Parts: sequence; C-alpha cells; structure tokens
Amino acid sequence: MKKDVVRAFIAIDLPKDVRDSLGEIINKLKAQLPSTPVRWMDHEKIHLTLKFLGDVSLKNLDIIKRIVKAETGKRQTMEMGIGGIGAFPKLHHPRVVWVGVEAPSELDDLRRGIEDATARLGYQRDQYGFTPHLTLGRVSRKASVGDIRRVGEVLHSFSVGYLGAARVKEVHVYRSDLHPDGAVYTRLFTAPLVEQNRQVVV
Repeated sequence: MKKDVVRAFIAIDLPKDVRDSLGEIINKLKAQLPSTPVRWMDHEKIHLTLKFLGDVSLKNLDIIKRIVKAETGKRQTMEMGIGGIGAFPKLHHPRVVWVGVEAPSELDDLRRGIEDATARLGYQRDQYGFTPHLTLGRVSRKASVGDIRRVGEVLHSFSVGYLGAARVKEVHVYRSDLHPDGAVYTRLFTAPLVEQNRQVVV
C-alpha cells in the first residue's frame, strides 16, 4: 500500500468484560466446529463498526477526523445491550457469525451522519441497512455445502443470552494493516460524545 494511503474504518470499542464473554463464545463454537473452515476473530479486536472506509488518503483522513468529531459533538453518550447470536445472510446459510447489539436510535443517527458526510467525500455508501452486530467469525469461501450446513446446525442450537451493556462514550478512527496472521488495528483518532449531564453550547 502507498505510504500516503491507509486502510481505515470508524468504530466503537467494547468494554473488557464484554470482549471476554465474546471470547468464551468463540471458544465454545470452535469446540463444536473443530475442523470447519471458519476464520474466528481475536476477541480482543472485536468492535462495533460504524463505517468501513477502505483506502483513505492522508488528506482525506484529516477531513474524516473532523467529520467524526463534528458528529459526536452533536450527540450524547448512550448505552447499548449485547446478546443473542445470528448470521448473515441467514442462520441456516451462514457466512458471517455474529452476536447482536441492541442500540438506541441515536446510534443509527450517529452512523447516518457519518455515512452522509463521508459519502459527500466520495466514499461508497453501505449497500445494506445498518444491523448493529459484533462479528465472531467468517465462514471461508472455500467451505463446502456440508461445512456451511454444519455451521448453521450448530448456530441453530447454540444459545447466547444477555452479555451486558456497553456505554458508548467515544468513536474511534482506526487504521487496519493486513498481515498473514490477521489484521492489526491502530487507533488514529478518538472523538468523545457529549456527557449526558452536560448541555451542548450552541
């Protein structure tokens, strides 16, 4: 990759107790799917993605930081609940395995504000509607029909209850560097939301 371009995304971090719970779920799924080609996430790296940008020039990166700061400055801190298991495109034909996120409408407002502003910069809008989720693993493209069916059967009988709440206080811009043993994420910028006991001064 060129030195003046970085691969970037915008995301919300999770508290350690939630990440640890996700790690336990991943280990249980691994035990039930020992030889199935699923690329499981490192639970320490799991986050809630608001916008994947792809390749970003350093010039645009400064603009994106200002966009994120402007959008978080309009909104108060919020809480989201973590729990339940699912898959895209559907549970019986899984390609992406995830744990759900129950979030207030303000989170979608925040995401939409970022989406609209980055679209004006020329970044492609997300093709699908926003379904807040935490990715646990991705089924390999080389997986057989039998492999996919097996993952679906395990997920259908696998239960994930309520894992806890996550307080959303900040939004981060991350750099993602791809390596043979997985992606390395580097935090480039952090923008705080407005604390609820403070009023925004206009």
